[in-house]
Amino acid sequence: MRGLMQPLLIDLLSEDVIELNVGVADWEEAVQFGGRLLEKKGFIDHRYIDAMINTVKELGAYIVIAPGIAMPHARPESGAKQIGVSIITLKNPVNFGNKDNDPVKIVISLCAIDHVTHLGVLSELALLLQDRRFLSLLLSSRDKNQILEVIRNGLD
Repeated sequence: MRGLMQPLLIDLLSEDVIELNVGVADWEEAVQFGGRLLEKKGFIDHRYIDAMINTVKELGAYIVIAPGIAMPHARPESGAKQIGVSIITLKNPVNFGNKDNDPVKIVISLCAIDHVTHLGVLSELALLLQDRRFLSLLLSSRDKNQILEVIRNGLD
């Protein structure tokens, strides 16, 4: 039954949905880049990327959830095929228009198929993103496997 199984963050992440030290010109390009990683994996239709951008344009930069961290997403019916996450770090930070939390250096794109299945993943992400050691590693690492290993096993 749809919506009952809640995957773990590590179940959704692989080398092909993580890119480190990405060069982008602005927030739209950052959202597109993260979205294309989800699209290449078959997690979303292309229209989902446009929906993520339009969500920011219509509702503002509420997706900048913490200092330096944005989590673009759109409604499930906007082209999500299955739950997915991509993580990119930016070579140069970009502004999304959130005066409290700009500029952004970490973009975590999320697609969900309903309003429940992704909640466990969001909870895991929230814990990770509160850990200064993890954020420091994420921003300094050039090794996707190192990031995956820390998500799988923790920092200690």
